[in-house]
Amino acid sequence: MIVERTDFISVPVTDLERSTRFYEETLGLPKISAGGWPEFQLGENISLYLIDPANIGQPFAGPHTTHIALRVADVSETRGELEAKGVTFEGETFDSGVCDMAFFKDPDGNQLMLHRRYAPS
Repeated sequence: MIVERTDFISVPVTDLERSTRFYEETLGLPKISAGGWPEFQLGENISLYLIDPANIGQPFAGPHTTHIALRVADVSETRGELEAKGVTFEGETFDSGVCDMAFFKDPDGNQLMLHRRYAPS
């Protein structure tokens, strides 16, 4: 199998309107599709796709429990901007010795992270 790229990440939500506002207005992600399946661009190569499992006859089985890492230019600055918009972060910004990370959740509890690698790969 040859994978050309990842097209999107599906994120389960319980309220599409609320989640669309969070990703579009709070996080400021560019919305690239609308209607029943909101989709947001994440950088150059992938998008984030909101899905209410109830719309396809499935139960909401819970949020993503592993973090979606959102690469930003400056973790501290972006964290401050989001905190000013009411986003609550889990703990202090973490410096791993290779990258900075700041952890938070969307309205349904999906795990997100601001991330910036500062050490060479």
